[in-house]
Amino acid sequence: MPLSEHVLADYQTTRLSLKGYPTQFLRPLFDGEGITSCKGVGNLKDGAHVRCAGVVLVRQRPGEGTAIFITLSDETGVCNVVVWERTFALFRKEVMGARLILAEGKVQKSPEGVVHLMAEKLIDRSADLRLLAGEAVPRHKPAHRHPRDVRILPPSRDFH
Repeated sequence: MPLSEHVLADYQTTRLSLKGYPTQFLRPLFDGEGITSCKGVGNLKDGAHVRCAGVVLVRQRPGEGTAIFITLSDETGVCNVVVWERTFALFRKEVMGARLILAEGKVQKSPEGVVHLMAEKLIDRSADLRLLAGEAVPRHKPAHRHPRDVRILPPSRDFH
């Protein structure tokens, strides 16, 4: 079994793997598309436009807040993504359902060194995870899902 399939099986059964991280197998694809790693976002200047993809660890929406906070993770670390309410309205499906998200937006750095990616566009790249199992990525979504289909990654840990 290839290493990517080992990691995939580990995530499907135990929610983690000591052998690797799912995005490490997608890094050549992401690099080819100019997608920055989570660690790389922190190395950019304030205001820089960036594209970053990662596994969704957590989605949070404070009770009266006007922003949604998403924590993305890849083999290099984590990236904090802020989605304002107006952007959330446009990309609700992606925010709520994606296992792997590509976030496009601007880097915001505070004087204290806290880094956020202020999302302007979100793309569900969950289908890319099928590449780990050696499957082709479908160009369109099937109209239905078979109940025995196992999710590639377990759901994120969301708080509302």
